[in-house]
Amino acid sequence: MARKIANIEDLNALKEQARAAVDLRGGAKETVVTVHMGACGIAAGARDVLAEFVASPDVAGRVTVRQSDCRGACEQEPMMTLRDKEGREFVYGKLDKNKVREIIREHVVGGKPVQRHLIRA
Repeated sequence: MARKIANIEDLNALKEQARAAVDLRGGAKETVVTVHMGACGIAAGARDVLAEFVASPDVAGRVTVRQSDCRGACEQEPMMTLRDKEGREFVYGKLDKNKVREIIREHVVGGKPVQRHLIRA
């Protein structure tokens, strides 16, 4: 399990580490993934979700990964929103590392939303 974030410095260090691993914001990509990192999301494991995305070689060059505050559905955390090249948004909830890998494989790479993990399409 990933180390817990104890303060804002830890969160900023994670952000810089993620930027070093993958070009998070450079250039327009076909897919934009936003990991919701409000206090509720972080407490539920959003840090692991973010880390899994930026560590995946399958997202490099094809996905822009962003962070945002709480989306307002705390019971569904950790959550992420995936916006595809057509502008459609898919909101995934109650995520963990295995679900993120599945979403990367099936939705990001394969182009097919993973219905069982969607909370709103």
